[in-house]
Amino acid sequence: MKDITQFFKAKELGQKITMISTYDYWSAKLCEESGIDAILVGDSLGMVIQGNNSTLPVSLDEMIYHAKAVRKGAPNTFIVVDMPFMSYHTSVEEAVKNAGRVIKESGSNAVKLEGAGIVLEITKKLVSIGIPVMGHLGLTPQFINLFGGYKVQGKTIDSRKRILEDAQALEESGAFSIVLEAVPSDLAKTITDSLKIPTIGIGAGKDTDGQVLVFHDLIGIFEKTPKFVKRYLEAGKLIKQALSSYNQEVKDGKFPTDEYSY
Repeated sequence: MKDITQFFKAKELGQKITMISTYDYWSAKLCEESGIDAILVGDSLGMVIQGNNSTLPVSLDEMIYHAKAVRKGAPNTFIVVDMPFMSYHTSVEEAVKNAGRVIKESGSNAVKLEGAGIVLEITKKLVSIGIPVMGHLGLTPQFINLFGGYKVQGKTIDSRKRILEDAQALEESGAFSIVLEAVPSDLAKTITDSLKIPTIGIGAGKDTDGQVLVFHDLIGIFEKTPKFVKRYLEAGKLIKQALSSYNQEVKDGKFPTDEYSY
């Protein structure tokens, strides 16, 4: 995908959208070469790349840095960038300034904002000046301190009603798509059926208009992954085997041989 019109077309035609969350040149290059529709430069890099226990410490400059690398690796793919914690919460003006930096400096196509509330006003403003906005509801990691952990959302009648209403409000505000994270599959289906814009699920069942997974989870880099992740490869094990073999061969004097020398 190269523009938001293709998101709408996919929804209209019932074609599933594939999205991968990743953070660097080489993985983005692999995604584009594999035909992945869109890339999300997620603030999950705070956990996946930086080793933090949440997304909260990630800065705007760090998001832009990684988004630049992803754009170089995937020049023909639609790229969405997470606006990190506190980069859009203080005022609409600050949100416009920071989102503008993301688009101008990274060459990405859109930004993603978590939640509703003030985000609705921000979304309207950003869209009005030409910055596409993807919403994000359900388990929103920037609200982790309020949730008390990474827990499924939308399990009560009130929370289900709120998430549905927030999704409809985001659509009305001009969002072109909404990520639904860690919500019951029947709620995700209800929301998807109620919207004209596509939903992208992560831990939200099969009835969303598309799916997103973190690159490193999908290829099995880490020993443990969330329930909703299907591991298509056990790359972590293969990489450790390769490193162990290298380590042993160097210590045993078996590498390098003449084949690998000048």
